[in-house]
Order: sequence, then C-alpha cells, then structure tokens
Amino acid sequence: MATIYNRIAGQGLDRLAALSDGVFAFAMTLLVIDIRVPETGSVHSEAELWAALLALAPRFVMYLMSFLTLGIFWVGQQTQLNQFARTDRDLSWLHILFLAAVAMLPFTTSLLAEFIDFRVALLIYWANILVLGIVLLAGWQYAWRHALIKEGTGPEIAAAFRRRVVVAQLLYAIGAALCAIDTYWSIGFIFAVQLFYAVGPRRGWLAKL
Repeated sequence: MATIYNRIAGQGLDRLAALSDGVFAFAMTLLVIDIRVPETGSVHSEAELWAALLALAPRFVMYLMSFLTLGIFWVGQQTQLNQFARTDRDLSWLHILFLAAVAMLPFTTSLLAEFIDFRVALLIYWANILVLGIVLLAGWQYAWRHALIKEGTGPEIAAAFRRRVVVAQLLYAIGAALCAIDTYWSIGFIFAVQLFYAVGPRRGWLAKL
C-alpha cells in the first residue's frame, strides 16, 4: 500500500506552484516587517528623526538585498516549474525543502542586519543562499533524470539552467569569502550580484551567465 501511495502522492504541479507563491509572498512580507518605525519617545526633533532613520540603514540595505534574492529565486523556481510536464512525491518534497530555505531567509536577513560587522552572521546568510541554490539545482537534476520535463526541452536548456545556478553560487561564494577582509565588502559584492541577475544583461558574454 505504501508503494502505491508513494506512486500517486505529490503529483499536483499547480498546487506546488500555488504553495510556492504563498511562501515567497509571506517571506517577502516578513522582510519589511522587521524594519520598525523609530519609537516616538526617543525622537524629539527633526535631527533626531534623521539620526534614527540613518540607524535603520543596515536594515533597509538588507531588506533590498534579500527582496532581490527572493525575487531571483522565485523567477528561477517558476522557470523550472514551467518546464515540468508533471511532478512526483520526491520532486515535490525537494521543492518543499527549497521553500523551507525560503522561509528561513527573513531570519538570516534580520541576523545579518543586527550583527552586520560579524562574519558569522554573514556566513549564515550566505549558507541560506547556498542551500537555496543547491536544492533548486537538485530538483532540476532529479526531474531531468526521471523524465519529468516537458517534451521539446532540449539539453541546451538543461545546461543553461545548470550553468545559471552554478555560476550564481560561485559568485555568492566569492562574495562570502570577501568577509575575510570586511563584511561590508561581502554585502556590497552580493548586492551587486543580485542587481546583475535582476537586470539580466541581454547582450555579450554576460548574458550567458
């Protein structure tokens, strides 16, 4: 009975996409909720309000960076789901694991915003992005091996998807390594990578990344 159940479980591709949209939307909302308005009791002048807002700058930067991160991975997952002809129980669980990493990003974002000078916080944030990339790539590889991809999806598309994830993760790893110099270097580099993938150059060799 368990074998029969496992054969028919988790085959709702549309339900998986709907769950993904919900988790991404919730995680994106949590990012901004972590930015709190300065307390009225601590602000008594325009200058003090500006000072309080400037103190929130790290949280605004991390909000923007993480919102871009979630946007990029949402596009990546939706691109992947659109290439699936169907799903199965194991592939569904791989994507649920991916969503678990998505739901963790507001925490790692808040941690880095609070301890922006600490390498440990930066590396935990990077590890979150690494898990997202690894699980997304694992889902694609599983679907390719088990013929869950739509007909007409050639090896060049599969190679392009793998290349995009691997190159992005290598760039993130370089960014994380820069924390050996300073965490701000890491944040600046990762932010630049996010902007690059959000803009998506359409010409030249950069378009192949």
